Amino acid sequence: MEYKPQSAQLPRVKPRIIIHGGAGNITLASIPPELYKQYREALLTTLSKTHSHMLTPSSLARTRLPSALETATYAVSLLEDNPLFNSGHGAVFTRDGINELEASVMVSRGFAKRAVGVMGLRRVRNPILLARRMLEHGDADLGCIAEGKEGGHVVGGGHVDVPSAQGHSQLHGAAAETLAVKYGLEMVEPGYFFTQRRWDEHARALERERRGQGVGTWSAEEYLPQGTVGAVALDSEGVICCATSTGGLTNKLTGRIGDTPTVGAGFWAEEWAEHGDPTGEALRSIRRPGPAVVLSDALRGLMADCLPTPLVYAPVHTSPGLVTTRSFAASGTGNGDSFLRTCAVRTVGSIARFSALPSAVALTKVAGPSGELEKSAGKRWGRTGEGEGGMIGIESVIVRDIEGKIVETRSEILQDFNCGGMFRAWIDSNGNAFMRVWREDQAVPVAYLGEGVPENPHTWSGEKLA
Repeated sequence: MEYKPQSAQLPRVKPRIIIHGGAGNITLASIPPELYKQYREALLTTLSKTHSHMLTPSSLARTRLPSALETATYAVSLLEDNPLFNSGHGAVFTRDGINELEASVMVSRGFAKRAVGVMGLRRVRNPILLARRMLEHGDADLGCIAEGKEGGHVVGGGHVDVPSAQGHSQLHGAAAETLAVKYGLEMVEPGYFFTQRRWDEHARALERERRGQGVGTWSAEEYLPQGTVGAVALDSEGVICCATSTGGLTNKLTGRIGDTPTVGAGFWAEEWAEHGDPTGEALRSIRRPGPAVVLSDALRGLMADCLPTPLVYAPVHTSPGLVTTRSFAASGTGNGDSFLRTCAVRTVGSIARFSALPSAVALTKVAGPSGELEKSAGKRWGRTGEGEGGMIGIESVIVRDIEGKIVETRSEILQDFNCGGMFRAWIDSNGNAFMRVWREDQAVPVAYLGEGVPENPHTWSGEKLA
């Protein structure tokens, strides 16, 4: 049946947010209690500020809440300014002792370019804001609407002709920084990105490599950042945006480009239509009689939050006359070269879309234990950092009847990882804020939590945000 809505309603969706601060070989030994508390405070503070920003109408349009793009890039800009994280002010060093930054944004709909990546940045204070500006100017660039024909000088010397980003979705180095100046973004001297902690990590890792004790980008004993910061936001109109920023791998080669600015590898967002409500039927049919499909242990654990009794489900036919708009976006973090080899985040979207599976299931197939990322490392798994990583994301579902009337909206926070841990924080559907590094069922010593606090993170990490 062809879908011809007579009076399609505009969606009114509850905004959602999840952020991450990197993933990798994060163990209790590598993150002492005091450092853990710093990460916890930083993530929850960022989450609280973003939550407030997300629910505060714009001063220019008092009835409009911030867009997903505005919310996600706001969160990432806060993380870029925090030296705890491998982005912006806390970026790692290349083998040559240089900070080279990358960032990206992508929306499920709403902008002509949809995705932008910037890389090789040495002077842009907040790379995520450059990616955002390129996306926002993309409609004019692609529509050949002149925004000024002047080129520009790169801060610090050198000249390139950059009248606009034109139709490009990715820009590197001097051209990208010239555009940042044109957009009026804050530029800094390279020394701004220096932090003693990152320099010491850089030096120790190279010394271990010199002694033949491993590679300079990863350590079995020490958590060397090879991940990113990121945010995924859902706005009231049902648009999802992912925003990601990084300094890259510790001791990467100068000039290396990772997954963070590469469309489909480290980030992805899209929207599509489905006949019926296949993922909703799968969830609602849990107690209906029929041929039972036993779910694996991994899938049972993954779907525990969304299924009443996630032991079996009975497949049924999709409801006639319904059309579903499903949206998905995710931000990855971890060993970027592995994300590149698997086109990791786009693969998640493809599994969800073309197999009509919940995005949570698709994400675990790629980023969860024994998933495609881990498999990509082969025999090198656990020895070089390859394959390690995780993802955060959001899925939004809007179900309409044949007249275009909305009959249901729902959304789900997504997260999984295959390594020691992943710094992340989010707000659940009840307004509770959560921060976690390790898995929900992993006990955390009292030293990390304080006296009298239960060890199970699920019972102590929820904090109500007004």
